[in-house]
Amino acid sequence: MSNKERIIRLKTVLTRTGLSRSTLYRKIGEGTFPRQVPISVHGTGWHESAVDRWIADPMSYREDRAE
Repeated sequence: MSNKERIIRLKTVLTRTGLSRSTLYRKIGEGTFPRQVPISVHGTGWHESAVDRWIADPMSYREDRAE
């Protein structure tokens, strides 16, 4: 697994993006931020590479619904 395929947790995502928790989840619902991936029964995280793509161009990001 490459470094960019790391799974990062909510606290890290909020710190890196500067978004609030409620804004993050609103954007996920709109499809303008990457969805979480399950990492355990009650835990989720985000692929670091997907978050990096959003950070690089947040205005143009649209979720690929085919994933």
